[in-house]
Amino acid sequence: MQKVLGGFGLLAGATYPFRVLAVFKRKPQLLGYVAVPILVNFIVGVALYAGLLIFGWESVEGLLASLSQWLDTLITKLPPWLGFLEYLVVGFGFLLHFLLIAGLLLLIGFVLVQFGVLLGAPWYGQLSEKLEELRTGQLHVVEVGIVRDIGRALLFELKKLMLLVGVGLLLLLLNLAPGIGTIAATVGGIALAATLVCLDFLDAPLERRRLRFRDKLGLVFRSLPASASFSLVCLGLVSVPLLNLLTIPLCVASGTLFFCDRISPKLPKPPSALNSR
Repeated sequence: MQKVLGGFGLLAGATYPFRVLAVFKRKPQLLGYVAVPILVNFIVGVALYAGLLIFGWESVEGLLASLSQWLDTLITKLPPWLGFLEYLVVGFGFLLHFLLIAGLLLLIGFVLVQFGVLLGAPWYGQLSEKLEELRTGQLHVVEVGIVRDIGRALLFELKKLMLLVGVGLLLLLLNLAPGIGTIAATVGGIALAATLVCLDFLDAPLERRRLRFRDKLGLVFRSLPASASFSLVCLGLVSVPLLNLLTIPLCVASGTLFFCDRISPKLPKPPSALNSR
């Protein structure tokens, strides 16, 4: 019954970015691991918002002007007895305006996550290790050597990029259909961004186990619907300008808690030959 009331994890997944605040309150020494990443996020964030926001805003306004012209043409072609549909068409225009602006903020937040998590990886890795030890009482690490470790990190980013480009091209084609196509592409884009963000925020504990990219992606899907609500809340938090400079470390930490509670218990127990420290 508790599982049903909790939406089979849907509600629980959304709470993890806030649960970690209680952990930081109990263990304030963990905040030392987020000081440098916050500084890095601030520098990267100022650069991104100064560049992408201006360019993106101009692009959105240009697209909105074209859509407005299309809607005006559509309204003039309506027969008199369908005049009431004018209000629906105008409302549809406002909806598209909202979706495009929201999509722009989500895009900038998503790009900030990619740079912020990558540049802050050494500190986030240590924070994740401490959280896993606190949550489970142990830390499991498969050692592969620094050269292979760097190679895996680069390959992970490359495969994320391939996923982004592959699905993104399909969404771009869908976006060519006016109206419904734009809305469907926007929703699909949010789902894609949420999936990639989820991979980023869960990657620290998953990568310590040296899982393949397809296995990491599979764990995200097998953790639905909790992983969906978790990733959407995180995507929302990192998309709010200025606030995201602080919420990226929060989401990284909450990803480790999510892993410890909802993914780790379902994984096969590691052989004793693997490192556990």
